[in-house]
Amino acid sequence: MRDHSEMDLMLKGYGLTTAKILYHFPDHPHLLQSFIWQDYDIAPKFPVLIRFIEFWQAKLDGPLHSVSYTHQKLIAPNEWRKLDGEFVLH
Repeated sequence: MRDHSEMDLMLKGYGLTTAKILYHFPDHPHLLQSFIWQDYDIAPKFPVLIRFIEFWQAKLDGPLHSVSYTHQKLIAPNEWRKLDGEFVLH
């Protein structure tokens, strides 16, 4: 997905997703640490966030406690329009 510009992603329906991840310290499981993750993703299935959580569970030592997220579409395809013209100001 990184080969697309942010504008291309937004025009394809992606929005900015921010997740707050709480996880247990591997050495001290009674302590929680927070991690903020942010990327462009598509609601409501969130494939990019799901892939990241699967990576976390497979490769990282800190077991997840909880994940809370927000999603905001920054631009929608129907909000974008091409304008022709130019205004020259002195």
